[in-house]
Amino acid sequence: MSDKSDAARYRWLVLAVFVLSTAINYLDRQLLAALAPVLKAEFRISNAQFGMMLAAFGLTNALSAPFAGTLLDRIGLNRAISLAIGLWSAAGIATGFTRGLGTLVGCRAVLGIAEGAGIPSAGKAIRQYLKPAERAMGHAMNQGGVSLGIALAPVVGAWVTARAGWRQAFVLTGVLGLLWIPLWNWVAVRSEAAPAPGPEPGAGRELLRDRRLWAFFLANALSMIPYSLWFNWTTLFLTDVHRLTLVRTAWYAWIPPVGATVGGVAGGWLSLRLMLRRGVPAMTARFRVCLAASVAALATAAVPAAPSPGWAAAAISLSFLSVAAFSVNMYSLPLDAFPSTHAAFTVSVLVASTGVTTVVASPVIGWVVEHYGYTPVTSFAAPMPLIACAVLWGTRSIR
Repeated sequence: MSDKSDAARYRWLVLAVFVLSTAINYLDRQLLAALAPVLKAEFRISNAQFGMMLAAFGLTNALSAPFAGTLLDRIGLNRAISLAIGLWSAAGIATGFTRGLGTLVGCRAVLGIAEGAGIPSAGKAIRQYLKPAERAMGHAMNQGGVSLGIALAPVVGAWVTARAGWRQAFVLTGVLGLLWIPLWNWVAVRSEAAPAPGPEPGAGRELLRDRRLWAFFLANALSMIPYSLWFNWTTLFLTDVHRLTLVRTAWYAWIPPVGATVGGVAGGWLSLRLMLRRGVPAMTARFRVCLAASVAALATAAVPAAPSPGWAAAAISLSFLSVAAFSVNMYSLPLDAFPSTHAAFTVSVLVASTGVTTVVASPVIGWVVEHYGYTPVTSFAAPMPLIACAVLWGTRSIR
């Protein structure tokens, strides 16, 4: 067995440990949505207020992400991610001790600040450890971490709540984050990957003037509308529309994240195959997969017509699968387009766009659901990835 193949496997192993932080990240943030029925009852929160709570997280996440990306590029992956996970774990633990809606919103805002570093750090790790053709698969692997966290949230939340109360669920996930920090640093110091060079002075201003960066920002913001819908509202959709208890909801709510994992892997594999087998340029390959995924995402509009919880979970899974396949390629585009010295910052711009989507869409979704149900929301969300493709094509950002 060659040293080269051993090194390749080691790179993927190191990345797998890093992706575990993504799973913990999304377990932390998804617990709020997973336990939404319990929290709404205890704090007497309406759907519109729940949407505003999501917006508080999205706002701080969007504002902090570019700063987090800049910090990652300047001080390095290991130190920055350790600081970020320490802060978001503390915010998660503090959520378990809240006594009112104001402190709950405050904890979510701090969580949003800290988790602004999560996806940019994953992007930097992927850029640092993987070859260009492997990057979409790296993002697919990270999507697996996202999906694992989302899938575990309703199961862990319901299980812990039934035995010890909802507060202990937040404490538990916060502790998991703190335990990850020494594990990662132990693995990272034994890896052979050289740290990426720091950004050149003044290069950031030139990057901000590049229209491709803002085309990626807008396209990602549009494509994240259906993603944000199922990320934040799946549990409430199943409980509101199909009248399930929290425990019964957990039987179905883990299925869509599995669909997202399948979509992420499929999206990464398809672009990898186009590049290696057919010689398609990286950005063109990404766009082709995004376009195919956008067509499949049109099925989002049909989700409210599902006749049973099982069919609803299957329909949401197809929608989630499609947007995840889009997402892993969308997040690879800035790594293809821009130098490694700005890997974390360029990915952080996409994270900021996702936060903007959450800020704008969540209160609107809450209000519309309150007054008109879910059908108008899914009908609006369905074509958004296709419109995002039009933005990428029309601005010549993938040519």
